[in-house]
Amino acid sequence: MKIRIKFRKYGVMKFVGHLDLMRFFQKAIRRSGIAICYSEGFSPHPVMSFAAPLGVGLTSDGEYLDIEVHSSKSSQESIADLNKEMVEGIEITGYVRLDDRAKPAMSQVSAADYEAWYKEGYKCPVCAPQMQESLAAFFKQPDSVPIVKKTKKSQKVLDLKKLVYDFQILQPQERYFHQPAFYLDVCTGSTDNIKPELVLEAFYHSMGLEYNPFALQIHRKDVYYTMPDGTRAPLSKAGQEIVIGEHHYE
Repeated sequence: MKIRIKFRKYGVMKFVGHLDLMRFFQKAIRRSGIAICYSEGFSPHPVMSFAAPLGVGLTSDGEYLDIEVHSSKSSQESIADLNKEMVEGIEITGYVRLDDRAKPAMSQVSAADYEAWYKEGYKCPVCAPQMQESLAAFFKQPDSVPIVKKTKKSQKVLDLKKLVYDFQILQPQERYFHQPAFYLDVCTGSTDNIKPELVLEAFYHSMGLEYNPFALQIHRKDVYYTMPDGTRAPLSKAGQEIVIGEHHYE
């Protein structure tokens, strides 16, 4: 049986990288008593995969992990069992059963949305109205908004107009320390993929400002897939909750 787990990542756990997080979940799932499947071969390991791993320093309300199990309790019971083994900074919020033919989460991902705001002690260099004007000018470029995406082995020129689905300046409020903040909805997946940090850096450079990656807290709201009718939905909607019952699903 294929299971999709949704979880939050916050607090000090934002500094834990993907590989360490994967090891943590391997141990936590085993301690929770979930009957996870193991791979075959000389070095068996739990069958699990993450969707669009989060960068170090980012927080999230929408992280996903796919596993395969031999049997399962109800969604409600499984969430409770898993949360007993979680540390502060990780909270399980969803547990659904996937269709046996469902693709892995990573291959389903098409987009993710984020909020970004200035951390306490940092100050935004311009006011919200000025940012609104700069943002309008930023995307008014006639053909494309090129950006260079660098990897360990090469670099690639991408067009932000095709990869950024929404970009808004959020008005100052208490949760943003009364400073302008950002909302970004960007292309995310195994082929075309753009990080919100690159979009923000390009925007700041267009205003003639230096982008300080340590000044902003970036928070992922959720990760989405494209349904057959062309609309988008959170990855958790691709499955169904396991209802409460005395029997287990085999």
